[in-house]
Amino acid sequence: MIYRQTGLFVTSYAKDMRMFPIPQDRWGIAFVLFVAYVIIPVFASEYWISTIFTVVLIYSLAAIGLNLLTGYCGQLSLGQAGFMAVGAYAAFNFAVRLPGLPVVVNFLLGGVCAALVGLLFGLPSLRIKGFYLAVATLAAQFTIEWVIVSFNWFAAGNMMGAIDTPRMVILGWHVESVTDKYLLTLSVVVVLAFAAKNLVRGEIGRSWMAIRDLDVAAEMIGIRLFPQKLLAFMVSAFYAGVAGALLAFCYLGSLEITSFELLVSFRILGMIIVGGLGTITGSFLGAAFIILLPILISNVAAQFASTQVTQFTANAEVMLFGALIIGFLILEPLGLARLWRSLKDKLRLWPFPY
Repeated sequence: MIYRQTGLFVTSYAKDMRMFPIPQDRWGIAFVLFVAYVIIPVFASEYWISTIFTVVLIYSLAAIGLNLLTGYCGQLSLGQAGFMAVGAYAAFNFAVRLPGLPVVVNFLLGGVCAALVGLLFGLPSLRIKGFYLAVATLAAQFTIEWVIVSFNWFAAGNMMGAIDTPRMVILGWHVESVTDKYLLTLSVVVVLAFAAKNLVRGEIGRSWMAIRDLDVAAEMIGIRLFPQKLLAFMVSAFYAGVAGALLAFCYLGSLEITSFELLVSFRILGMIIVGGLGTITGSFLGAAFIILLPILISNVAAQFASTQVTQFTANAEVMLFGALIIGFLILEPLGLARLWRSLKDKLRLWPFPY
């Protein structure tokens, strides 16, 4: 092992290349996991666990997938909700038609199906980029919705609105309560988040970032653009597919195509912009911001609203929400992740900031 000495600190390449090289980061991650696995299930109410924490985790996973494609590889996509729908309906069909499979395997197979669809719609990325690629992925959103609605095979022959998802059983563990569904969602998200963090640190992640910064220069140094772009589309769609399956099984308890409409794709895009492009942490921060802020605004507005101004209050909530996002992006265009990084740097040097 090669060591190098810098002042009073002795370090090595292996230590520098750790996923979390700074001890404070490792302690922080351990504390967050302790709170998520121990404190929240014991002390949080069912409303917070089901409506807040579970939803934030699911959309964080979808945002991670889009961040891998857009934030790291520079390929804009507006079809993330469509890939979520593919994963949700695929996981449902695997659960119904192959009832012996564990539910986690159904989630992963749903993600694989979404990845294959992402591969198909990622083919135009060789010839087009930017706004035109966004339009192509927008077509994917509409095409996926049309296919699911038009062919009732995907809904197991039931096209009468929402379809209840099967019960979830993992090695004898019946996942039925709100807390059980939260813990299952949390475990899947944690594993895939660490996998994404490790992926962007390696050769694939560096190739994606080179393509994002300047694809011509990346091609000149030997990076094959087309396979790397297709891989980014597949990985992004895989994460979206698993997130869609979790949304259907662990939160909604049913399947309905309106849960994966175009507005959801725009919300996920807003999450990575607010949270910070090119960062896994920003996906969690952006999802929490986009989901919690409207709830906070509505609760505050409800304290002052009367029956005569209910409609005005609802419109004012939407206007205020949009104004806050615009103002935040003007003040901090690099997102919440940049603010969090700056705060960590200051705390690390405290009480000697200079």
